[in-house]
Amino acid sequence: MKQIWQCLFSPRLYKVYRDGPKDSVYQPVGYEKWGDKVIITAHALLNISLYTSPFICFYIYKRGFMSFDEVKSMGRLFGGLSCLIAFSFLIRAYGRSLNPKYMQFVNTITNTMTDKQGYLTDLRKYDFDIKAWPVTFSVASKEGSTSDPIIKMDPIDEGLKWYQHHPFRYCSNPDLRFYKRIPLQILAFAAVHTFGLRLIYPGSLTVVNSLLWAALLQGRTTLVENHNGKRARIGTADGNTIDTMFVDNRTRSLKGKILVVCCEGNSGFYEIGIMTTPMKCGYSALGWNHPGFAGSSGLPYPSQEHNAMDAVMQYAINELGFRPDNIVLFGWSIGGYTATWAAVNYPVGALILDATFDDLLPLAQNQMPPSWSLLVKEVIRSYVDLNIADLITKYNGP
Repeated sequence: MKQIWQCLFSPRLYKVYRDGPKDSVYQPVGYEKWGDKVIITAHALLNISLYTSPFICFYIYKRGFMSFDEVKSMGRLFGGLSCLIAFSFLIRAYGRSLNPKYMQFVNTITNTMTDKQGYLTDLRKYDFDIKAWPVTFSVASKEGSTSDPIIKMDPIDEGLKWYQHHPFRYCSNPDLRFYKRIPLQILAFAAVHTFGLRLIYPGSLTVVNSLLWAALLQGRTTLVENHNGKRARIGTADGNTIDTMFVDNRTRSLKGKILVVCCEGNSGFYEIGIMTTPMKCGYSALGWNHPGFAGSSGLPYPSQEHNAMDAVMQYAINELGFRPDNIVLFGWSIGGYTATWAAVNYPVGALILDATFDDLLPLAQNQMPPSWSLLVKEVIRSYVDLNIADLITKYNGP
């Protein structure tokens, strides 16, 4: 019974590294397989229903399903589905408890962290749900470190309470009359918090993450099995967690003492991104995913991007042991913004920008109808002001 209870809340296992062919994944069997299918299907339907909830509510209203009898029928339906899902969790847990490979994984993940490095070494033999990964480094625990940023560029949203986020905090078109400015601010606020940010960062979309899931797993497998990559989950100052991968070449190459921190594009992930370029040249490499991308939590607002980049740099310096002047920042596409931000805030060895842009505003305006120009300006300048050209003037290095 204890094993079933452990397996009831344990994470989904994706792969056991170096256990069979590289393209093989952990395959649930028997009861675990049946329960998993029901739970995955229910989760997918829930996500679809959330996205289509306005249409569903409109349909229910038009068909007259709001009567007492119809509500009772729908209540019985949802009650039955809830019982089915609960039973599926129990069946899956029972199936997992019968699987020696999964139980070995559970025993590994539930061990106490008396020996941190030994625990992480055992944990890195598996690929599983990132939410169950322990946070082994956190910026909050490193306050007062000598490697704090030399320039504090406070994000515009840092420290705000939920009720302080409203459309009128920012204004990028102050010359407009108030009866034009106020609707514009409301539209900009609604746009950036619904579809706007996701258009700028498509990698934060659930559907993109789902479509690329197999490729991301294969990419992690290659990094771990071929290059001895070390995955870690690090905490940011604003409470997000960032999924990272470190490939250490310090003992393999003279160039390995140089760490290249890779900042991916708006649909890029470290698993299938630019990490391989410095690795092939013999450098050590540290990849990370933007907030909201794959295993990283949050959303890629500039404030969260700043905090994520800061956490990655603190991790590289304090945990991995690289001096700032031995760190090279490599930014591709929109990743050039976070790379430049870090270069301004830390005395790094060099900054490399590839296929990036000077300023997001003209780029965004060119993709939208001319009549949307003021709205685009309000969205970009107020909420997603990625102005690399202005930022890089503060950087004095190579």
